[in-house]
Amino acid sequence: MFEKLQADYRRFQEIERELVDPAVAVDPVRVTALSRERGKIAKVATLYGRYLELGRLIDEAETLLDAERDAEMKEYAEGELAGLRERREVDAEALRNLLYDRESGADHAALIMEIRAGTGGDEAALFARDLYEMYRRFAETMGWKFELIDMEPTELGGFREVSFSVAGEGAFRLLQFESGGHRVQRVPQTEAQGRIHTSAATVAVLPEPEDVEIDIRPEDVRIDLMCSGGPGGQHQNKVESGVRLTHLPTGIVVNCRDERSQHKNKAKAFRVLRSRIYEQLQERTRSERDQARRTLIGSGDRSQRIRTYNFPQNRVTDHRIGLTLYNLDQVIQGDMLDLLKALVEHDRREQLGDL
Repeated sequence: MFEKLQADYRRFQEIERELVDPAVAVDPVRVTALSRERGKIAKVATLYGRYLELGRLIDEAETLLDAERDAEMKEYAEGELAGLRERREVDAEALRNLLYDRESGADHAALIMEIRAGTGGDEAALFARDLYEMYRRFAETMGWKFELIDMEPTELGGFREVSFSVAGEGAFRLLQFESGGHRVQRVPQTEAQGRIHTSAATVAVLPEPEDVEIDIRPEDVRIDLMCSGGPGGQHQNKVESGVRLTHLPTGIVVNCRDERSQHKNKAKAFRVLRSRIYEQLQERTRSERDQARRTLIGSGDRSQRIRTYNFPQNRVTDHRIGLTLYNLDQVIQGDMLDLLKALVEHDRREQLGDL
């Protein structure tokens, strides 16, 4: 991994030299390509350069300290050396985080989440709604942008399926491991005899790529219009504002009916389509990565049961890392930070070890 880091640092220096080369400056296409490449590696390369410089300063300070005989100057030099070492350790931790984000794909600025009710009928749909509200509240506490994309409600107020986007600093990093099967154990609202039922819902987390990352050709997409469902009265029942996109090369189908505007529904549907295509392209890389790791914490497999929410015991258990918390009442209200941080730290240790 450090070889990649050093290669990026050398490449960053090369790009810096090329961008000030008069022969390159007259070629706008070349400048644009170099600037885009520079932007992708600038953060980690700049930090690594500072880390190397601190290492050089520490070596110099240690040499001067060994040669110093004056007690007062020696004490001053020791203080300076301690400060340099502390700064280097801070940068080292920041480098680990940047490397982890890059290797795990967690450096995306935004994501799309999809929740579908599983086994359990109406209770599963109500659980899907509870998961949606849990993520929405958590996004609000983190100051992230939250946007509903599409929903298919039930008569009892649950969701057969719902999709939404989340954008903000660290959003994908924290939510990347929510993909999989979520199970709930509780007494349903529809249960007259007070028996505990088990229901399920599945969650998918899709990194939302930049427009430049996924190029969708218009001729590869079939667009169908449909009447919107859900609340909205006569307008949604009669006007074909809903949009269905079918990506012919992959067979991916996306529906969007939430907005009253056909134009807005189409724009949202294309966002979801881009994310699903991107996720499919990333699947091979992720599969290879997961085979080399000790757990499937980041597999994103919907069939994998990842978490149980036991309401009678006020318990939430993440089965992948064996973590059990007895504060389900707080978690379901959006207090998820400790749970999500534990997953990230577990995965980070596996990927980076003692790096």
